[in-house]
Amino acid sequence: MKIGVFTVLFAQRPFEEMLDYVKAAGCQAVEIGVGGYPGPAHANAVELVDDGAAAKKLRDAVTSRGLEISALSCHGNPLHPKKEIAEAHDRDYRAAVRLAQTLEVPNVITFSGCPGGGPEAMEPNWVTCPWPPDFLETLEWQWQERATPYWSEAAEFARQHGVRVAIELHPGFLAYHTDSFNRLREIGGETLGVNFDPSHLFWQGMDPLVCVRDLGDAIFHVHAKDTWLDGQNIALNGVLDTKPYTDEIHRSWIFRTVGFGHGQEFWRHLISELRLAGYDGAISIEHEDSLMSVNEGFTSAVQFLKNVVIQEPAAQAWWA
Repeated sequence: MKIGVFTVLFAQRPFEEMLDYVKAAGCQAVEIGVGGYPGPAHANAVELVDDGAAAKKLRDAVTSRGLEISALSCHGNPLHPKKEIAEAHDRDYRAAVRLAQTLEVPNVITFSGCPGGGPEAMEPNWVTCPWPPDFLETLEWQWQERATPYWSEAAEFARQHGVRVAIELHPGFLAYHTDSFNRLREIGGETLGVNFDPSHLFWQGMDPLVCVRDLGDAIFHVHAKDTWLDGQNIALNGVLDTKPYTDEIHRSWIFRTVGFGHGQEFWRHLISELRLAGYDGAISIEHEDSLMSVNEGFTSAVQFLKNVVIQEPAAQAWWA
């Protein structure tokens, strides 16, 4: 496995300066935002996909430093009920897939998307409760009328370009936990996998270790991000928390740099489960810790992961 970083953390730095910085810090891989919600600060897939010289320059800047590109990220909502948003995110997705093929990057990361509650809706509608029955009717409409036609074709598009699509399981979108991802994979096939981010699972009450065992080789990419669960606020209000991320003291949970939500014991177990699942890719640091600076959160995460990530191939069981 390799320690990587989602480079949107350093969107304010010039691309090559950023590469030098993360390399010096100890990273071996970069996950580059190319559109969608992450934005195109360092690489715009729509512009690069038809500019072979510029794409080669980007790849050479990475590989000449001994780094590799673990994924291109264009997290978006291609199922958004507002046509202009859905079309923009779909455009970024397709450009990212084509660019990944050109750069020989194995993974494109995005969200499953969340439609509206019906054909006339203008805002996404995330269903979290089966009653009153309108909710289940809405959810089934979303899957049948929006997710199925889109992802059956979008997954095939990626397959034809030799690129895997790593869906980040994220509340607010149709695929947010194991069962909902499995339903999406039934639609799109094995071209669809998971960008495994334990931070989104912790606060839902899920056990990331159990999820790794279940998902197995459907795990295409991994984010290193942690979550702190505030027991007092959870006892008062549960985990479906809509308070701003900056209202940390009142929230039921907040994102933290790895090690500040769960310690080495958990992360060592997670790395071991990932190895058992056959995963040997990047562990990509995503910093969204509002209690720490980007620099401190990033450097702390790198040092933490150096003590838990298994980087060498397993030896043969000489004692067996």
